[in-house]
Amino acid sequence: MKKLVVRWTIGDVNDEGFESLRLSVLGAQRLFGNSADYVVCVNTIGAWRAQRRCRTVLNGVQWVEVDRSMIPRFIRERFDARLAEGAGWKLAPVRLHNERCSIALDNDVILWARPRAIGKLLAGTARCVLGEDVVGAFGVFTPLCFGAYNSGIRGLSEGLDYEALLRQVLDETTVELTSELDEQGLQVAALSRADPAVVSLEEVPICSPFHPHREEPGTCGAHFVGLNTKSLPWDYYGRPAVEVRREHWQRWRDDVALRVGERKPAASVETPPTHAAD
Repeated sequence: MKKLVVRWTIGDVNDEGFESLRLSVLGAQRLFGNSADYVVCVNTIGAWRAQRRCRTVLNGVQWVEVDRSMIPRFIRERFDARLAEGAGWKLAPVRLHNERCSIALDNDVILWARPRAIGKLLAGTARCVLGEDVVGAFGVFTPLCFGAYNSGIRGLSEGLDYEALLRQVLDETTVELTSELDEQGLQVAALSRADPAVVSLEEVPICSPFHPHREEPGTCGAHFVGLNTKSLPWDYYGRPAVEVRREHWQRWRDDVALRVGERKPAASVETPPTHAAD
């Protein structure tokens, strides 16, 4: 059995989000090779459509369709009537394989070198991993979170009972989850109890054209936060923010592709897969 599982979560995001997913997968495969299984959990749009939107064949990847029933009931019960603005999908399911080490990456997190914290996780000297953030944003769980972290990079050691940590946090509160920040805060509050190793901003910065983020990638990768968003309801120096965000991605896309080893377009997806994902 392979030691590691690398996981992504994707839904009906914009085209740039699927471009970054493709590069994120290629980067992870280059880093971890045959020592890992690679799984994309797809919500709301269907696995085959998600594969098509990546515009290339991603070999060695399992595409798994997930639904809300895969989120533990004790978490679902805390969502508001809008299902927390569509949040919760990173917890569907909480873990794919409890007995195996796992790394969950947002589709807009692209790695081309191994951060120190992930090295500690794989060596068995860290129980979990979180990414560093510029400013902590934890919604209703702010009182339970200390430090600036984000859940765009989340690592879990073999056998860590992540579900139990999440339950502990919710058992201590009566809050309702109404936003993606609440979902992030829940995860950070839970993993903070397991002394996380942290992927630094120098290694993987929050990469965007908007202050206080950093425009350039880091030594190990970049988290192109906000890339999935189809619209941003504000302007940035007199221009629509979504256009500024798209231009920033286009400026770095080819460079990032080279860093993860994509030197020419992969074969287009033409026919549906003939086997079901595990």
